[in-house]
Amino acid sequence: MSADITELKRQAAEKAVEFVQSGMVVGLGTGSTAVHAVRAVGRLLKSGELQNIVAIPTSEATACEAESLQIPLVTFDEHPKVDITIDGADEIAPNLDVIKGLGGALLREKIVAAASRRFVIVADHTKRVPQLGSKAPVPVEVISFAEQPVSDYLESLGARVVKRMDEDGERPFRTDENNIILDCYLSPIVNPQQIAAAIRQQPGVVEHGLFLNMATDAVLATPDGIEHLTHE
Repeated sequence: MSADITELKRQAAEKAVEFVQSGMVVGLGTGSTAVHAVRAVGRLLKSGELQNIVAIPTSEATACEAESLQIPLVTFDEHPKVDITIDGADEIAPNLDVIKGLGGALLREKIVAAASRRFVIVADHTKRVPQLGSKAPVPVEVISFAEQPVSDYLESLGARVVKRMDEDGERPFRTDENNIILDCYLSPIVNPQQIAAAIRQQPGVVEHGLFLNMATDAVLATPDGIEHLTHE
C-alpha cells in the first residue's frame, strides 16, 4: 500500500471522527481505514476533547485496539442503540450502497451498522465504483457444514466462488464466529437488492457483504481534498 493511500485513509477517518460528540455510543469499525478512526477517538478521549464516550467494536481485532487506547467498551445489553458508527468499505456505489467484508468482519459490522442512527463510511477515492462488484467480490459468511451446498448455490446465481484462506494459504480463513467466507465474484452487480435477497435464501448462509440502504454518509479522501457525501 502506497504511503499516499495510507495518508488518504487517515485523513478520511479523522474527518469522520469530527462527527463524534461527547456522551455518544460509538461503533468502531474494522480494517485499515477504520483503525485510524479508532486511534483518533482514543487520542481525543485522552486529551479530554471527547468525554463520556463508550464504544461497541465490530471485531475482536478492533476490541484489542480500543482497549489498548483505553476506550471504554460496552455491549448491546447495555446500549442497544449506537449513535454513530464509523467504518471502512471495499467498494462504494454512487447511492452509498457498499461492499464490506474483505477484512472478514462483515457479520459484526452489519449488526453494529443496523443498530446505528448514523453510519459513516470512510475510504480513499479508489473505493468509489460506478456499480458494486466492479472490483471487489461479495464476501459471504457461511457455516462450515454447509460449504458445498452453499458454494453450488452461489455458483447457480452466476458467481465465481473462491473460498477464502488464511494468509499462509494453508487453512481456511475463520471469522470471529468461527465461520468460513466464500468470496463471490459477480462483476458487475446490476441489481444488488435482488442478489442480496437471493443469497440470504440459502440455508447455511450467515450473512453477506452487501450493505444496502445502510450508510448515511461517506467521507472520501481524494488527492484534491475531502468529499462528504450524504444519502439522499
